[in-house]
Amino acid sequence: MKPTLEFAGASQPTLLSAVVVAALTFSPQIASADESGISFWVPGLFGSLAAAPTAPGWSLGTIYYHTSVSASGAAAAAREVQIGRFSPNVNVNLNVNLKAPPDLLFLAPTYTFATPILGGQLSVGVMGVYGRNSTTLDGTLTTGFGPISATRTGSISDSLTGFGDLYPMVSMKWHDGVHNYMTYVTGDIPVGAYEPSRLSNIGIGHGAIDAGGGYTYLNPMTGYEFSGVGGFTYNFKNPDTLVQSGVDFHFDWGASKFLSKQAFVGLVGYAYQQVSNDTGGLPALGGFRSRVFGIGPQFGYLFPIGGMQGYLNIKGYGEFEAANRPSGWNTWLTFAISPAAPESTVAPTRHRVTK
Repeated sequence: MKPTLEFAGASQPTLLSAVVVAALTFSPQIASADESGISFWVPGLFGSLAAAPTAPGWSLGTIYYHTSVSASGAAAAAREVQIGRFSPNVNVNLNVNLKAPPDLLFLAPTYTFATPILGGQLSVGVMGVYGRNSTTLDGTLTTGFGPISATRTGSISDSLTGFGDLYPMVSMKWHDGVHNYMTYVTGDIPVGAYEPSRLSNIGIGHGAIDAGGGYTYLNPMTGYEFSGVGGFTYNFKNPDTLVQSGVDFHFDWGASKFLSKQAFVGLVGYAYQQVSNDTGGLPALGGFRSRVFGIGPQFGYLFPIGGMQGYLNIKGYGEFEAANRPSGWNTWLTFAISPAAPESTVAPTRHRVTK
């Protein structure tokens, strides 16, 4: 059965837009880069149908996120220095491993306005996060300061359950037939559980602002879709550590094929590269620029809930070519609920979004 705009052009984008907001900027403390292997942006936040139009009104996205990541060398040593185990002025020889398998739950209400603004569709939302993070460092770390050297061997670990930072987002979307465009601005309000001397945190300890744009090709007659979203992150200085992470570039993508009105399958992926150096960190680590790539499968399913529409999605990423950051694999299980598409959007149309 070929899909129609009943699910490919209206209802599904509504739900996935809620998913995007729910996923956006949860706890980069877990799996990204920059200061001590940590960044604001989490690769994979955007995916299929990211720029597709949505139905006006309130939507709610929830995500269960689990990842298993590890690091060695500079990324692990940076965490040792951050928690105060070694002076940032020493030279470091490394044989250290870091492991971090967190479980997090995200909740993101979003409101989409019905009245067009600048010919496009405005959405605003905010996301909160609650969960548990557990981190372990083990191995040998030798430090030297002039003629004096010291070696530390053993294991350090801790865990934390609590709330993370708040992540507001504003987006604009434009629709023209099979072509869809978007721009967004988001950021980090650092109010989550964070202590610089602790291995495990839910917040990141500093503010950030991120902006970018994206495109979605969505053909409701063939059921094929492709989306890509790129952006840059500017990080503010961490007031506790006096480290300022460099500027990051990220690109998330998704491709899918609708098998019916309810189900689709596809691939998702991301590329992440820090484009300027950290400042104020351990001299031995240099600019500590981070990089990672990821790819994996996805599956989505749509179903009615009274007068609303529900959406389930599972996607997973395997990471490769990582530098200066923990890496491994991660999975996202999403449930979203949003307004059902109005009847006026069911028939194919090339008009822009209207009331």
